[in-house]
Parts: sequence; C-alpha cells; structure tokens
Amino acid sequence: MKAVLLDGFGEAEVMRIGQIDVPQARDGMLLIKVAAASVNRPDLIQRRGHYPPPPGESEVLGLEVAGTVEALGSGVQGFTVGERVLALIGGGGYAEYATAHAGHVMRMPEAMSFEAAACVCETYITAYMNIFGGARLKDGESVLLHGGGGGVNTAGIQLCKALAPASRVLVTASPGKLERVAALGADHVIDYRHQDFAEITLEITAGRGADVILDHIGADYFEANLKALAIGGRLVIIAAMSGREVTLNLGRLMVKRQSILGSVLRSRSVEEKAAIIADFERVVMPLFASGRIAPEIHAVLPLENVVRAHQMMEKSEHFGKIVLRMN
Repeated sequence: MKAVLLDGFGEAEVMRIGQIDVPQARDGMLLIKVAAASVNRPDLIQRRGHYPPPPGESEVLGLEVAGTVEALGSGVQGFTVGERVLALIGGGGYAEYATAHAGHVMRMPEAMSFEAAACVCETYITAYMNIFGGARLKDGESVLLHGGGGGVNTAGIQLCKALAPASRVLVTASPGKLERVAALGADHVIDYRHQDFAEITLEITAGRGADVILDHIGADYFEANLKALAIGGRLVIIAAMSGREVTLNLGRLMVKRQSILGSVLRSRSVEEKAAIIADFERVVMPLFASGRIAPEIHAVLPLENVVRAHQMMEKSEHFGKIVLRMN
C-alpha cells in the first residue's frame, strides 16, 4: 500500500511516499481502508524524532482517520465490512490502510464527509476530555483557550458553546485570525502579540480570572496563566511548545486553591482511551449528526502533498484542520 515514509528525522522534506505492507487486523482490531487522515501537531513532533508511537503501534505518522471497514480481527463485534467509520489510532494514518482498536472506532454520521470525519478524533476528543473531563468546566464559568486558530481550540470553542452555553469563552489568537475566532463563537478574542492576555482576562472577568485554562504553550505562558487563573481555577497543560521547565510558587498555588493538570491522549492505555471515546460518542457525536457543530477545515490536500501540509502547520498558516486525502 501507499504510505508516507521518513528518511530519518528532521524537516518536512524527510517525508516521502513509498510502499509498505498492508497491516493485519490483530485480535480486537479493525482494518480500515483510509479515505482521509488529518495532520496534527504531534505528527510534526514525531517527524522530528521526539514523539515515538506507543509499543506495538505503527511507525507511520497519523493519529486519526476516516474510511470504511475492510476487515475485522478476531473477537470484534458490532461492526461490518464496508461501514463508514472514524477512528483514533496510535499511528499509521498517513497510509491507504490503518488498523484501530475496536473500542477506538465510531460510526460516521450519515451526512458527514470523510474529510470532516477525519478531523474529529484527535482534536475534539482532546478538547472534550480536558475541558469537560479533567478541568470539569461548569456551565456559567469562564474558560481561556490559547491559540484559537488551531484544531484543538477551534474544537474547544464549539464544544464550550454547545455543552456549556452560559460559559464565557476567551481565546487568544494572532492578529490575522481574530475575526475568524470571533465568528466561530468566542465571546472575547485577545491579540496575544499586542495584548497581555492575563490582564485582559482579569479585566473581562471583573478581577476573578478564568476558571479553566487550556494551554499548549508551556513554560513561556506559565506565570501569566497562573495570574489569569481564578481562585479554585484549573490549568490544563496539553503540550509544552515553548519549554518544559518552570518555577512554581507553591504558597500562591495553595492560597488560590488552584490545580495544574498535565494531559496527553496518545500514551493512555487501550482501555482508558476506549472509555473516553465511549463517553465522547455518547455526548458529542450527536452534535455532529445534528449539524450543531462541524470541523473547521482549512485545506484538503492529496497525500502526495504531505510536505506542504506539514509546512503549512509549522508556519501557522492554517485555521482549523489540515486534511490529507488518499485518492
């Protein structure tokens, strides 16, 4: 089958199209004929050699796919060959076929395209499990999302407005993306290049601060995040793009009764991810089926244009998701 291969680790140019064997559906797994896969920032990190797949998962890049069921492994029930599905996978999405654990596969809503379905699992599940699971956002609270043009945060805006409609959604974004973030439903958009997001957050919330902050920047934002966080607030860190080492004032943390949560999805156990996905399927998938929410797609490119897709993400040219189409 056709797949994206790496000639070592490094810049986007290390990727090339090659041929590898079609994977086999092991016990408890499905083989999916991939119609579309999406690009996520962890793919870029893995391409540079810093984010290896979990043991037993494919070395090929790609964490979420949409397509049709090609074959069922031993013990798999509830799916039939030919069904349209979307799946969270541990690796292998940038290829014509990929395997997925049965508990990590969901049926596609009837009206959803493969390109849209390929955008759901990594970003919407990440946003949902961290904002509503780990951070326990309640309706009426304030939430601050960093990097409003990315896939996780465009998903987060939609989920907050759909599942906690009385919540106040604050989003940081670059100057060229402010209007589009606002149009997506954010209540307040902060220009992080020219404004102090902590001061603006405190001003908007009348000094209280945000109850929940979802952050992927890490070290450079840590102090400002704690300043912007309310008493009893929850800071969820899902990546550390600017660095991992910080200094923490424990006294202030205790006095303000704040919580700092670290979170990744890929390295969780098969069983834990299946439980998260089951909850997501119950709560969120009906929103896609009804049309209340839909992925924001920036570009759909053929698999052969994977180098351009990665360069687009690295330069932050995108708003929403970048999708790779197999054919």
